Amino acid sequence: MLPPKKRLASVLAMAAAVMLLATGCSSKYAVMSPAGPVAKSEYHLILWSFVVMIIVVIIVAVLFIYVLARFRDKSDNPAPYHPEWEGNRKLETIWTIVPIVLVAAIAIPTVVVTGELENPPKSKNAPITIDVISARWKWIFQYPQQGIETVNYVEIPANTPVNFQLTSVGPMNTFWVPQLGGMEFSMPGKDLKLWLEASHPGTYLGRSGQFSGKGFVHMQFNVYAKPTSQFDAWVQQVKTTDPALSEAASRKLLMTAGLAKPESFSSYPSDQQLFAQADN
Repeated sequence: MLPPKKRLASVLAMAAAVMLLATGCSSKYAVMSPAGPVAKSEYHLILWSFVVMIIVVIIVAVLFIYVLARFRDKSDNPAPYHPEWEGNRKLETIWTIVPIVLVAAIAIPTVVVTGELENPPKSKNAPITIDVISARWKWIFQYPQQGIETVNYVEIPANTPVNFQLTSVGPMNTFWVPQLGGMEFSMPGKDLKLWLEASHPGTYLGRSGQFSGKGFVHMQFNVYAKPTSQFDAWVQQVKTTDPALSEAASRKLLMTAGLAKPESFSSYPSDQQLFAQADN
């Protein structure tokens, strides 16, 4: 057993860690600093689950201390001794019902919130669509409505739902922007969907949330949320100042394994055969 001073230091360290986690004041705990409606809903689910688990810990700790004090072996212990005790219907009913109630307390809100987040709510701003392609070891973002493409960074208008359509060239990955919402898979030959929204302008870190090979740790990108007017100005700047992405360059970008610097293109080829060639 640890000395009293070390035990106190351990308790204080755990308390500090919990406080840091709860306040979300470190970039390591971005999930605890929601910046969008999806992330806020998931944040509340995390807090609710934490409360339920703390209740379980408190109950178990209290029962543990009670059993130690009530049934410890000593000469004047008044607790009856029942060596042939086979069961207690009342206790068995309690410890069967209580876990069911606790699981339901977590499962029901999770199912309800997940269903509510399946589609974006009505917004004063029309949603935009961004096609996301994960490749070896980079993220490619195509804007079909604007006709532009970016690599390893993405800009979105704030207070606007963004429909991400996810696919992959090569290994399966997981698209994740912790401060904006949960993660979704990107898989070859699939078109999976995820909507996110930034409640205010800012820069949010995104990354691959799943091990997919030696370069996955570098698959990070920034999400720049800007006011609608600044986003529209950025789109026009890309269309007028950045080069067009040729079919050959697009094929090389998809098929070449390696890191890529953030860049943007004023247009990109729409030939879907590039994906089939890259997968082969």
